[in-house]
Amino acid sequence: MSPDRLDRLRLSGDVPAHVAIIMDGNGRWARERGLPRHLGHREGMKSVREVIEGAIDAGLEILTLFAFSTENWKRPAQEVSALMGLLQLYARKERDELRKQGVEVHVLGDLDRVDAATREAVDTIVEGTRGGRALRLNLMISYGGREELVRASRVIAEQVQRGEVLPEEIDETVVEGALFTSGLPNPDLLIRTSGEYRISNFMLWQLAYTELYISPVFWPDFDREELFEAVLDYQGRERRFGRVGSS
Repeated sequence: MSPDRLDRLRLSGDVPAHVAIIMDGNGRWARERGLPRHLGHREGMKSVREVIEGAIDAGLEILTLFAFSTENWKRPAQEVSALMGLLQLYARKERDELRKQGVEVHVLGDLDRVDAATREAVDTIVEGTRGGRALRLNLMISYGGREELVRASRVIAEQVQRGEVLPEEIDETVVEGALFTSGLPNPDLLIRTSGEYRISNFMLWQLAYTELYISPVFWPDFDREELFEAVLDYQGRERRFGRVGSS
């Protein structure tokens, strides 16, 4: 770890309270090395640990990781099975260490599609880290932004049907209350690794005014130094939220 970069980050202004990351490039990392894709995913687990520790060092409050999308279900069954196995392995291996570090894990997404063994592992890491105060870690599993908005629409429609909400009362607050991220601030910074310039159906509502940072680094090579660099870049920006900036 570079103390200089971390020191600069701490002296350069406010750090983002909430950082979200699209972890991309595991497959290409493996292909460049002549390895099967699942080994790229396994190597990416080390980067998850690095980034969590870096987030704590930097003073972030919330870290959201896009771990498995609804589109990922369309991948070959063997790869899906390997990814579910890695989620189970991660939950078993990292739970105690995350608890020691004060990380509280939340898993957000359509978990009805997840197999029983993975669901049990997910429940174990969530329960085992409950009460952590150093960092809230959101793992987005079986998650898609469009699917989240469709689900929210159904939730609100049911509220209207029950007479809990009038149609004219539906506003941004009502919509946000029906999202998986209800009660959380929107991400200040979105990082996407591997150099791809797209958000891939991730947090479509929440990213409306989020700052974007595209890293050319494949996820298995993304470490806390790369995270600090992204935060330093964020600190040099002026966030206007649609307003005219100061002259």
